[in-house]
Amino acid sequence: MLLEYILDIVVPIIIHLLEAMGVFIIFFSAVKAFFQYARRIFDFSDESIKINFARALALGLEFKMGAEILKTLLVRTLDEMFILASVVIIRIILTFVIHWEIKSETVYHQQS
Repeated sequence: MLLEYILDIVVPIIIHLLEAMGVFIIFFSAVKAFFQYARRIFDFSDESIKINFARALALGLEFKMGAEILKTLLVRTLDEMFILASVVIIRIILTFVIHWEIKSETVYHQQS
């Protein structure tokens, strides 16, 4: 009973912190990538900016995925579980696509 009470208080705080960290990483790296492109007068030929931004997106999504996993501790109904599972599946797919893009861009960038 006490453990459940503590989890109900502490877990939402940790979830919000993880969500905020993921948002911060994505926001900061988006601003950084924008300014790097702006410095180059929007010359999109430098693939390293795109690769670094994709890596930051993947990292931000990992933090947000961690928050989603912790939300499973707070699920009370089966409907909530289905919604949570859907969000997790979408984020997993996004993470795999981003990692695939990073890998293909890195290989292409090394061959050039």
